[in-house]
Amino acid sequence: MKQYIFTILFIFITVVSIAQNVPFDKKRFASNKDGFKIAMKNIKAGDELYEMDNYGGYMRAIEFYLKANDFNPDNDMLNYKIGTSYLYSTQQEKSLEYFQKAFKLNHHVAGDIHYKLAGALHLNLKFDEAIKEYNNYKRSLSPKDLASLRKKLDKRIGECKIGKKLVAAPVRAFIDNVGPNINGQYPDYSPLITADESMMIFTSRREGTTGGAISDLDGNYNEDIYISYKQNGNWSPATNIGKPLNTKDNDATVGLSSDGQKLFTFLGKSNGGDILVSELDGEEWSTPRDKELKKNINSEYHESAASFSFDGKTMYFVSDNPENNLGNHDIFISYWDEDKERWGEAQNLSNTVNTEYDERGVFMHPDGRTLFFSSDREGSMGGFDIFKTQLTEEGYWSEPENLGYPINTPGDDRFFVLSGSGKHGYYASDKTGGYGSHDIYMITFLGPEKPLVQSNDNILIASIANPISETFMEKAVAVETMRLTILKGTVIDAFTKEPVEANIEIIDNDKDEVITIQKSNKTTGKYLVSLPSGKNYGIAVTAEGYLFHSENFDIPEATNYQEVYKDIALSKMAVGTKIVLKNVFFDYAKASLRSASFPELDRLFELLNKFPEMRIEISGHTDNKGSRTTNERLSAARAKSVVAYLVKKGIAASRLESKGYAFDQPIATNDTKEGRQQNRRVEFKVLK
Repeated sequence: MKQYIFTILFIFITVVSIAQNVPFDKKRFASNKDGFKIAMKNIKAGDELYEMDNYGGYMRAIEFYLKANDFNPDNDMLNYKIGTSYLYSTQQEKSLEYFQKAFKLNHHVAGDIHYKLAGALHLNLKFDEAIKEYNNYKRSLSPKDLASLRKKLDKRIGECKIGKKLVAAPVRAFIDNVGPNINGQYPDYSPLITADESMMIFTSRREGTTGGAISDLDGNYNEDIYISYKQNGNWSPATNIGKPLNTKDNDATVGLSSDGQKLFTFLGKSNGGDILVSELDGEEWSTPRDKELKKNINSEYHESAASFSFDGKTMYFVSDNPENNLGNHDIFISYWDEDKERWGEAQNLSNTVNTEYDERGVFMHPDGRTLFFSSDREGSMGGFDIFKTQLTEEGYWSEPENLGYPINTPGDDRFFVLSGSGKHGYYASDKTGGYGSHDIYMITFLGPEKPLVQSNDNILIASIANPISETFMEKAVAVETMRLTILKGTVIDAFTKEPVEANIEIIDNDKDEVITIQKSNKTTGKYLVSLPSGKNYGIAVTAEGYLFHSENFDIPEATNYQEVYKDIALSKMAVGTKIVLKNVFFDYAKASLRSASFPELDRLFELLNKFPEMRIEISGHTDNKGSRTTNERLSAARAKSVVAYLVKKGIAASRLESKGYAFDQPIATNDTKEGRQQNRRVEFKVLK
């Protein structure tokens, strides 16, 4: 019996000794005076940074505190301070072990130990334990403090409940580090991509930044902008994008047009931070400017994020300007004013999207209807989560939807952008296993899982002795893609094959309305145009000294993502040159022009007006279906309809000839539906 009591007592003493707080007392460490002196020096250095009460201070304090902790790992307050420093750093999950140790050493180490322990448990997906600690903290508060903090604590508990649901039903996605060609030991974040994922521009605080300045706040280099290109499926080694985008101050990425030709940047040296815009001219970026942003976008407050619409005429941005603001930061919308050549008066986007909480990191997808943003709103599982909302046909924004776990976590998830296809997302995270404090990751969305289904015989448990005779897959579940067509290629001179800088005009044929005008790159000739599904588009490519080129894309509403490659060869004005008018449409088997043809014919009218000596032949062509007589009559009548339209607009009839060639001059095979469609056309030829 005595032996049993002794054993219990020994265990009790051992447990107590393990959990015993060890103060930093000189007498206790008399045998190691030098070690004690160094430890106290590290604590003093850590405390000076800790008391700055900001991110940079906490980040830098960790190094000193950990050295002191190596000397004495059983001090309650030191463990508490290490936990707090980690909690407010980029390595929040590490705070848990130190808070648990501090609490074990002293249940009353600090008045907010239950709250901070709850936060650390929350970040480590231990939601039930976190809820328990949040409630313990509520019980520790005075009635007055509880009244002021109840809403905040109830929200934290709600986040844990949301987190449990999201973790229990994770979305099917791979999340992969994009690799060492982009990420390094320093913070890398805020990725921007072109719609086709051919280029990435991002922010980094790595060694070698322009000016080489180091922040006094956190000891990292100032922000600079870097660029990488996708080559054979891999990202090329990132390079500093250089001047004039990068300066000796902090320069960061904000938003990129889908074709990669226009860039929003952030300059934080004045007014709490402003948004600037730069354009790619060949291989050179223009000096970032804010002339067209001054009045209605940038203010004395913090403008931190921005995104272009697919046509470049709408801007979505984030600001904490209190005027017309529902919370801390809200998302605003502004429209380009063509007459004033500046962005118009900003409006709060929507009280469905914006809340009393914080909305950040806006990204408008080039499909023209899907908006992504980060928020700590209700429905978040903690910190900032990424949400999605869509513009309805009635012009309203849908209720934002959480993208789910593991994309979202209890920490801050921001800087999200999505490829044109909708299959790949990119964002920055400080998760463990990366190359540095923040790395850029690629999310591959897999869509819903394809279920296994057994035959009826196999469902019978009683037949378990028999081998399974048949297992088959349900029909494949399609991965949801965006309703978007990407048209890209190169504009070249038809004779020299050299790149040409050209205007690319995108027209809504049904509305006879120019949606936007873009340019091909003057150095490479490359272009990329985003065409959301649901419109009949006319594409007109024009350049000084060349005849125009046209394309037609009639894209039904339900058309999923596709990429169309089209190199465009522009022809100089020379006798004999032929141009197909691809946006001239007729009623079936008739010569009556449809109204969608008018934008194309108006371009031809403008060309003839610009060159009053020019004479042309308008020719009609058919496929080989039907009799020659019918096709000759139809092709001639259609050519005459075009001539009549131009004459009515004011072109002298003497400058125009019309001919019908039936199916005698095919430009494609008549053996396929696609070939026959190409052969049914109207074109003009330069006669003089």
